[in-house]
Amino acid sequence: MIELRDLTKRYGRTTAVDRLTLPVRPGHVTGFLGPNGAGKSTTLRLILGLHRPTSGTAVVDGRPFAERPRGLRHVGALLDAGDVHGGRSAQAHLTSLACSNAIPRSRVDEVLRDVGLAGVAGRPIGDFSLGMKQRLGIAAALLGDPPVLLFDEPFNGLDPEGVRWVRGLFHRLAGEGRTVLVSSHLMSEMEQTADHLVVIGRGELIADESLAAFAARSTRPQVVVRTPDPPALTAALRAAGGDVQAETDGSLTVAGLTAAELGDLAFARGVPLHELATRTPSLEEAFMALTAHRVEYLSGDRR
Repeated sequence: MIELRDLTKRYGRTTAVDRLTLPVRPGHVTGFLGPNGAGKSTTLRLILGLHRPTSGTAVVDGRPFAERPRGLRHVGALLDAGDVHGGRSAQAHLTSLACSNAIPRSRVDEVLRDVGLAGVAGRPIGDFSLGMKQRLGIAAALLGDPPVLLFDEPFNGLDPEGVRWVRGLFHRLAGEGRTVLVSSHLMSEMEQTADHLVVIGRGELIADESLAAFAARSTRPQVVVRTPDPPALTAALRAAGGDVQAETDGSLTVAGLTAAELGDLAFARGVPLHELATRTPSLEEAFMALTAHRVEYLSGDRR
């Protein structure tokens, strides 16, 4: 379990992490989300003792990670897949990590097989693709069979098969009772991978709740409808309090009314319908709605 208590990190006048207090519990894949500059990477580095907090604490199973002499037995982490010596082989890289953490060398062969790199274990890492380096970084995180795992952008560079494999791996690790914290900008993957979310913006906590609860409170369900008479239906829906948006494909997206209410209203007004469906907003839409005022950098400087 990871516990953050009033965790704060400042760089001069800039506050990167601002009094974060939250637990990251075992048995879940916790998605760690936030806009660019929100403080996610800094938070991960504070947990791992790579940065010192200005104030507050970050502990893993009750102790700061830096106090553990065999760290990989307690926490496995992938922060930067490219941060490896390109001249070493995958086998040599993992063997050096195993030796420094008193991990049996047999474990190196196990994790190389687990991540699909056994056939290229002797090749220089510098010849690896980004996806292969991601797999190697995951192997290093798994090396000590730790109860706590941290991953920063683990899907980058992976092909569809690799993405699916990583998704299944995270579910399996959480199912074994481990603490799994995953930071990613890929909302579509987080929607399929995480069951709990921690969202921050400008270093502050925005949400700490289940994926379902986050989506439910951040956005309103919408109804998609098609009709041969859009003007008549639009006027009737707006008169009933609906928020109507005409789409480029000719459909109407309606918020503020249920599908049943919309269907009854169309029937009463004699407006024919060709399609009527409820649409649940995606995690990306929920995330954008909730973090709109916490974005540090906006395209086109729309402030």
